[in-house]
Amino acid sequence: AVRPGRAKSVILFNLLGGPSQMDMFDMKPDAPVEVRGEFQPIDSSLPGLQICEHLPNTARLMHKACLIRTVTHGYNAHNPLNIMTGFSGGKFDQLRPEPTDPPDIGAVCQYLGMSPRDLPGAVCLPCYPGWGESSMYPGIRRPGPYGGYLGSQYDPLFAVCEPKFDREPKFAYYDQVIPMGEPRLPSLGELPDITVNRLDRRRSMLDQLDGQFEQTRKSGAVDRLNHFQQRAFDMLTSSKTRDAFDLSREPDALRDRYGRNLSGSSLLVARRLVEAGVPFISVHAEIFGKYGHSYDMHENNFSMLKDANLPILDLAYPALIEDLESRGLLDSTLVVVMGEMGRSPKVNGKAGRDHWPQCGFSLLTGGGTKPGCVFGETDKQAAYPISHPVSPGDIVATIYQLLGIDPHLTVPDQTGRPNHIAHGGEPIREIMV
Repeated sequence: AVRPGRAKSVILFNLLGGPSQMDMFDMKPDAPVEVRGEFQPIDSSLPGLQICEHLPNTARLMHKACLIRTVTHGYNAHNPLNIMTGFSGGKFDQLRPEPTDPPDIGAVCQYLGMSPRDLPGAVCLPCYPGWGESSMYPGIRRPGPYGGYLGSQYDPLFAVCEPKFDREPKFAYYDQVIPMGEPRLPSLGELPDITVNRLDRRRSMLDQLDGQFEQTRKSGAVDRLNHFQQRAFDMLTSSKTRDAFDLSREPDALRDRYGRNLSGSSLLVARRLVEAGVPFISVHAEIFGKYGHSYDMHENNFSMLKDANLPILDLAYPALIEDLESRGLLDSTLVVVMGEMGRSPKVNGKAGRDHWPQCGFSLLTGGGTKPGCVFGETDKQAAYPISHPVSPGDIVATIYQLLGIDPHLTVPDQTGRPNHIAHGGEPIREIMV
C-alpha cells in the first residue's frame, strides 16, 4: 500500500477557527464594501494572482505554491477532524475524540509502518487542539489528530506549551493577543492516560538513553513504570526526539525569521522533525480563551487579521518554505496551510465574519505539488465554488497520493469493517507534478 512518494513528510498548518478566504487569498475588490471588506489586494509573484496587502512576504512566494480556492463541505465545526481525516460527516457538537472516529493521516502513516526508528510517526504541535479552550469548555479535546478506530496507540505525540502574552486583551475573545513561546516535550506526568499503550508501539531500548536519563535507568525507577509509561518514557527520552525539540540549536536570526511566537516556533520544530524523518506533523494555531479566538473572527475580523494572525502567518510560512528549500527538503516535504472552513462573505454588524464551510482555501507547497498553480474558481463574493469544488476528502487523498499511500486503501474499524482512508476523496491530479 506504500510506495516511494514525492513527499517523505507532511507539515499541516491548521489555521484553527476558519480563515477568511476573501480577506486573504481570494480577494474580491469589485464586490460591495460589505463583502470585500477593508483590505486591498497586492500583486503576487504569480502573474494574475493578487492576495492580501498584509501578506507581502507570502505574495513573493506564490509562484512556488499551489492555491486551491474551492474547498467546500458541510461540517460546521472547529474540529480539524475533516481536514486531518477527510471525513466531513462528524457531529458538529463533538468536543472529545471518540474511538469510533476515523484515523487521521498521521495515524494511518503509523499503522502502515512509516514511523522512523526512535521517533514518533506523528507529532502534534504546540498542544492538542482544544487545550487552550479548556477554560471555556472543560475537558475539551477537539477531534482530529487521533488514531480513532485504529486505536489510540496510533495517536501522535502531543507537545505541550505554556504560552506567554505580553498584554491583557482589551476585551475577551476578539482582541487577539499573540501567544509567544515554544512547544516542548511533555513530562511523563503530563501525558494523557487514555490507554495503556497509547504513545509508542516500538520498543526503543533503554540502552540508547544517554546523560541524565542513563542515571534514571540505573536507579531502577524505570522498572516501576507501567507498560504505558515505559513506552512513553522510551519515546520522550530518545535523544533524537529531544534534539528535534531543542530550538537552542537554531541561530537567533532564523528563529526571528520564523517569529518567536508559538506558531512560528512550532513550525521551526516541525522543520526539525522533518529533518529527523517524522512523516506527519500538524501545527495548530490554537485558540487561547480570552486572549483571542485565532481565526474564528465573529467580531473585529480586520483588526485580528491585520494586527496578529496575518503577521504571524506572513513571517512563519515564507520562513518555513525558504528554510526547507535552502536545505534541499522542499521537494520531499509537503506543506499544507488551511483551516477547517472559510468565513461568510458578508461582514456582520460587529465587523466580523461568521462560519462558512461552503467555501475556503488550501495552500499547498512542495512535496510534488505543481508550483505556481491556482485551482478552482469562486463566485463574485467568494461564497461558493463555480468550478472544481474540492472536498476535505480530496485534499487528504492528494496528501496520501503524494506520500506514496494508495488513497483508496481501506483500514478496519472496531468491528473489522473496511473503511477507505480518504472517505471517498480523490487525488487532485491537476495540482501534482
